[in-house]
Amino acid sequence: MAFATYEPPWLRTVDLDDEVRALRVWWRQPQRVRRAIQAYRDLLAGTPACIAYAFTLFITWWTLRGASDIVGRRLIFSASTNLRNMQKDPIQVLVASAFWTDGGFPWGDILILITLMALAERWLGSLRWILVVATGHVGATLITVLGIAHKIDRHLIPTRVAFASDVGPSYGISAMLAALTFRLRGPARWLWALCVLVWYAYGVWHGRTFTDYGHFFALLIGFTVGAIAVALSHRLVAVRDRKARKSTGHRVGPPPVALHEPDGGLDDARRDRAEHGHH
Repeated sequence: MAFATYEPPWLRTVDLDDEVRALRVWWRQPQRVRRAIQAYRDLLAGTPACIAYAFTLFITWWTLRGASDIVGRRLIFSASTNLRNMQKDPIQVLVASAFWTDGGFPWGDILILITLMALAERWLGSLRWILVVATGHVGATLITVLGIAHKIDRHLIPTRVAFASDVGPSYGISAMLAALTFRLRGPARWLWALCVLVWYAYGVWHGRTFTDYGHFFALLIGFTVGAIAVALSHRLVAVRDRKARKSTGHRVGPPPVALHEPDGGLDDARRDRAEHGHH
């Protein structure tokens, strides 16, 4: 796409009131179920990263389901981003931990991936979506691990926390939920930001585990990444517009009239007189 016509996706916002009105009009039309299924299929067709992520979570869950309890615990422990593993092989566990879940079937993670996360990928594109999710996952993990190391050194928490299990896509999802704030405009943007902040702050206050703190840090990372991306996008558009003005600055007089548009005198037979330039 040419730079002169490029529009950064971070600036493509939606008005929630307009979306609700469009949904009401859509609802009054016939064959709602068929059209809803087709719209959802079209959404998933444009979100390969979310589909691949959800499928990978299903495969790793299926692997744990078929393994014994001892083997399953070893797999989870080897992929966990706890302090011990981060000291031994940080790159391996940072990548692996995002694709394993501890517990039963990851219904919540998969449903979020094929709904809200799919909408986010459709908005930003697969590469930007992956970058935001990866930044949230890695950033929140590093902050959490550094905090655990600091508290263990000061004997504020037991040493066994260094071997705790910590896997799953929740850090990356939390960052992307924060970044979705910038998809909205008007009061809806501030309402969404307030809701996710209150929700994650309540998790920290109620749970007070290092995972709860990690979720909150991931949320803050998502807000930061989104704000920086929007600022850079505005900067890019300003540079583009400035270059466009410079490239057209040598033209003098009004812009040319398109052939299919009336010029105010030549297309009116009754005004086709000498003062209009016809001879």
